[in-house]
Amino acid sequence: MLAKIFNLQEGKKTVDSPIQMSDKNESLPVGLAFDEGSPNWLNKGDNAWQLTAATMVGLQSIPGLVILYGSMVKKKWAVNSAFMALYAFAAVLICWVLWGYNLSFGNHMISILGKPNQAMNDNFLLGQYKPYFVPTVDYVLYQFAFAAITVILLAGSLLGRMNFYAWMLFVPLWLTLSYTVGAYTIWGSGFLTELIIDFSGGYVIHLSSGIAGFTAAYWVGPRHSHDRQHFPPNNIIHMLGGAGFLWMGWTGFNGGSPVAANQITSLAILNTHICTAVSLLVWLSLDMIFYFKSSVIGAVQGMITGLVCITPAAGIVDTWAAVVMGGLSGSIPWYTMMVLHKKSAFFQQVDDTLGVFHTHAVAGLLGGILSGLFANPQLLDKFYKHNTRGPGFVYGIVNGKFHSGLRQLGYQLEGALFVTAWNVVVTSLICILISRIINLRMDEDDLEIGDDAAHGEEAYALWGDGERHPPLRFHMTPKIPSFCRRHGMNTAMSTQQAENRQNMLSKADGLKTTPHH
Repeated sequence: MLAKIFNLQEGKKTVDSPIQMSDKNESLPVGLAFDEGSPNWLNKGDNAWQLTAATMVGLQSIPGLVILYGSMVKKKWAVNSAFMALYAFAAVLICWVLWGYNLSFGNHMISILGKPNQAMNDNFLLGQYKPYFVPTVDYVLYQFAFAAITVILLAGSLLGRMNFYAWMLFVPLWLTLSYTVGAYTIWGSGFLTELIIDFSGGYVIHLSSGIAGFTAAYWVGPRHSHDRQHFPPNNIIHMLGGAGFLWMGWTGFNGGSPVAANQITSLAILNTHICTAVSLLVWLSLDMIFYFKSSVIGAVQGMITGLVCITPAAGIVDTWAAVVMGGLSGSIPWYTMMVLHKKSAFFQQVDDTLGVFHTHAVAGLLGGILSGLFANPQLLDKFYKHNTRGPGFVYGIVNGKFHSGLRQLGYQLEGALFVTAWNVVVTSLICILISRIINLRMDEDDLEIGDDAAHGEEAYALWGDGERHPPLRFHMTPKIPSFCRRHGMNTAMSTQQAENRQNMLSKADGLKTTPHH
C-alpha cells in the first residue's frame, strides 16, 4: 500500500502532492479517500486537530471561566459573575459571524480594520483557508473562541458591581470597536501584521483584555465598600476545577495557532506547560517566603501569568527560553500585584476585582517583550509562511544581526503601545456612551444584596439550617427593565417594591450581625 503512495528514489521518501495523489485515489484507504466532502486539498489530520483546538479554547470559557468566576468571588456574586461569562460567549458568537470575523480577518478596508461582512456563506466557509489545508470554517470557529475568551477575561475586572444590562451593551460594542482592530492590525492585514511577533495572542488577547478591563473598572466605579474589604472566594475547590479547564485548554489555545498538526504545534504545547508550571512554582515560592503561607489563590494566579506570558512566544522560542519566561512571569506580575499595587495610590483608586491588569496586561506585555528577546529565527521561518520578522535580540547578538534583533524588540514595544493606547481610548468612549443610556454600576442597595437583586436567583439555596429566604423576584411585579434609566432619573418604586427591598436589606443586615454558633 505505502509503495503505491510514496515514490522511493535513491533511498529517500518523497510524498506526492495532493493533486498527484488524486490520481491514486483508489490506492488510498477508504477513510482517506477524496470525495465531495473531502476535497484533495483537505488534510484530515489538520482539520481534526483544528476543530479539537477550537473546542478546547471554547471549553476554557464554557465551563472553565464560568466555574472560575462563579467560585472565585464572594458568595452573593457567584451567579452574576458566572452569568456575565455565559452571556458574553453567546453574544460574541452572533456578532462574530455577522460582522466581527471579517472586520478582523476580511478584505482590507483601512490599515487597522477589514471590511465588515457576514461569515455565514457556505462557499466561503467550506473553501480552503489558504495557505493551510483546512476549511475556512475551522478558522472562523477557532478565532471566535479567541474573541469570546478575550471579552470574558476583561469581565474579571468588573465583577461584583457592573450593571448586567450595561454589560449586555458593552460586549458587542467592545468586540466591534476594540478587539477587531487589534486582531486585524496584528493578525489580519494591518500595518503591524508583518512586524509583530504574537504567536497566539499575547497582545491581541491578553494585553488588550487587561488594559480594557482596568479602564472599564475605572469608569464603572468600585465595588461596595464591604466587598472591597472582604471578598473571599465562595468555593476554592471549584475554583481549582475552573483553573484546570483553563490550563489544559491552553493546549488548544497555543497549539491551534499553526493551523496544522506539525512540529511547531508540538513545541508550542510543550513550552506552554513548562512555562506555566515554572511560573506557578515561582509565585508559590514567593508567597511562602514573604507571607509564610502557600496560597491556593496565589498558585492559580501564578498559573495564569505563566499561560499568558508564553502565549505570544509558545512556538517560536526554545524550551530553555520557556523556563526563563516562566520564572519571570511568576515573579514580575507577583511584584506588581502583591507589592506595587498596594503601595500605589493610582492602583488603589481603580477596583480591578480579580487583578486582570496584573495577570493579563502585565504578563501579556512581558511575554511580548520576551518574544522580541528570545525568538529563534529558524522557528520563526517554520511558523510564518513568508517571514519578514527579525530574530529575537538574543539571537541577533549571537548571529551577528544586532540591529535586526534590536529592531524587532522595538517593533514589539511599538505594538504594545498601540494596543494599550487604542484600548484605553476606545474602552473609555464605550463606557461614556453606555453611561448616557443606562447606569454602568448597580445601585448601592442592590450591591448590598448581590445576585438576588441582579437576577432574582442565588447560587446556594440553603441558608442557616436549611431555610431559604424567598428570592426578591417572586415578590415583585414583573417589569421590563428600562434601558433609558440614568443616575438620578430612576422611576419611583411601587410601595410594594420598596417594602420588599427594605425587607431584603433587613434580612441581609440580620445575617451579618447574627453571631455564628
